[in-house]
This record gives sequence, C-alpha cells and structure tokens, in this order.
Amino acid sequence: MLLRQTVSRLITTLITLFGVAVIVFVVIRVVPGNPIAMMLPPGASEADIERLKTLYGLDKSIFEQFVIWFGNVLHGDFGTSISTRQPVLSLVLDRLPATLELSIMALVMAVAIGVTLAILGTRFRGRKTEAGIDVANGIGLSVPDFLWGLALILLFGVLWPVFQISGRVSPRLELPFTSQFYLFESILRLRFDILADLLSHMFMPALALALPLAAIISQLLKQSLKETVNLDYSVLARTKGYSETRVILSEALPNSILPTLTLVGVQFTFLIGGTVIIERLFSYEGLGNMAIDAVINRDLPLIQGIVILFAILFTFVNLAVDMTYAFLNPKLRHA
Repeated sequence: MLLRQTVSRLITTLITLFGVAVIVFVVIRVVPGNPIAMMLPPGASEADIERLKTLYGLDKSIFEQFVIWFGNVLHGDFGTSISTRQPVLSLVLDRLPATLELSIMALVMAVAIGVTLAILGTRFRGRKTEAGIDVANGIGLSVPDFLWGLALILLFGVLWPVFQISGRVSPRLELPFTSQFYLFESILRLRFDILADLLSHMFMPALALALPLAAIISQLLKQSLKETVNLDYSVLARTKGYSETRVILSEALPNSILPTLTLVGVQFTFLIGGTVIIERLFSYEGLGNMAIDAVINRDLPLIQGIVILFAILFTFVNLAVDMTYAFLNPKLRHA
C-alpha cells in the first residue's frame, strides 16, 4: 500500500512540475521588457538584434520555444545565461549549496528555539512565563523575516557589531574546499577559523528566517503538549514520582512531536523561498540573491532555471514529508 501511494505521489509530482514549467515559461515570455535590447549597446543594428534572437531561439513562436526548451531540460540543458554567457545549470548548482546551508541552519535554529519555548511554556503553564512566551510567539508571527533582518542588522551590525553584515565568507580567507558546501567542508576538514567566519556571516540571515518559524513551532507544540500532559500515561508517570519536567520530556514530548515534525518539513520549503529576500538584504551569495539579479537583468534562461529548481526542491521535500508521515502513521496509508 505504501509503495502504491509513493508511486502515485511521484506521478502527481511529475505532473505538477510539468505544470510549473509551462506556467513559468509562458509568464516570463509575456512580461514586458526586451532582454535582447538589454544585451546590446544603444544604436545596435537590426541585424545584430535578429542575430541574437536567432541565437537564443526568440524568433520562434512561444510553443516552439517551449518544446525546444523543455526537450533540452529533460537532457539536463537549461540553456545559457544571457547576462553571464555561462550554462544556467552550472550557475544554479554553484549557488544552490549556499542557499541549502543557510536554510538548514535557519531550520535548526527555528526548531531549537521553538521546541525550547514550547517546553518552557508547558512546564510553567498558567504563569507569567507562559504569558511572556505567548507574547513572543505573537510578535514572531506578526513580523516578517525581512523586518527581522533589518532589526538584526541594527542590533548586531551597528549598535553591537559582533557579526558580519554582508557576504558569505570574508575575501581574505583562502578556501581549500572542493565543493560549494563551505560549512560542511570546514567541519570535515577541522578548519574552525573558516567555520567561525562562515557562522559569523550566516548568523543574522539564518536567525531572521528562523524567528517566524520558531513562533509557529512553539505555538503548535505547546498546544499539543498541554493536551498530552493531562492524559493517563502522563498522570501515571506522576504517580511514580516523576518530576513535571521529566513527565514533559519523557512522556508528553515523544507523543506530541509528530504533527510538529510534519509542520517543520512543510515549512522548510517556505524557508528556502524566503531566502530570496533575506539573501539580497545581507548580500549573501546564494541562489535567492542570484534570482533577483536575473530578474533585474531580464535573464530569461536563468530565471527559468532557478524557478524550476525551486519547484523541484519544493515538490520533492513535500513528497518526502508526506511519505515519512505516512510511514510513521499507518492510518494515513489507507487515506
């Protein structure tokens, strides 16, 4: 049953990706602006314009362009960037590790903050501590991530400058890495000097992304914990002499965490999407920052490549979350 459900979701995922590809291609083609004109100097001849149109296939109908582009994508060819003249796939894959590392760091921060607040709120329920956490959750939910980013820049970049404001790593450092996963490679190679520099650059953008999600996790998990601490097995644990903190950690938390884990998996895709603004704000050299440059430059092949890659990430992360939830909860296999 689980295998059949997985195959069905895979087929649905592939259809979804095809729909996204069609929508992205058509929308980008109908948006006003001429990328060819932006590539050529003022006063370029008609012959030069026609030559570039032919080179990038823009002299054909939208349907023909889509068939050619989609056929190339299926073979791993996403075209050539108009602004950099480099293969789109290579550009995107070079920036993807930076965005993934930033998103994973933000997710770790969000889970750590959210779970801690939920446990404290449950442990001290009905007291001022819970009220304070509820207020913090409300603020976290109300303030968007880019405003958190501006506040963090003011606090930790200007008033108390302990973290780096912009970039991914200091230019003075020589990087001995073989991949773009700087954070993971610095840990594997025990280069703690580079690791400290990377974390100093990553702290503020990751925290800005994490705070709204931490509030969601805290609110959902606290509500679930407050229900389970009153169930029979929690009451039985208290009769055995367990402290309230031990009841929450050993009895209530394992039985309350599953819905939160599902939420975390789904929200991870939104974290990746949120990097577009945050990376720009902190000049972080990731995929989101490159996406904004591509839009400004009307770089159609690069925009298409980035959007398709984001769509692939979103759909397969959601697929993995659904399959994991179905595996952990057998009732959903028959839904």
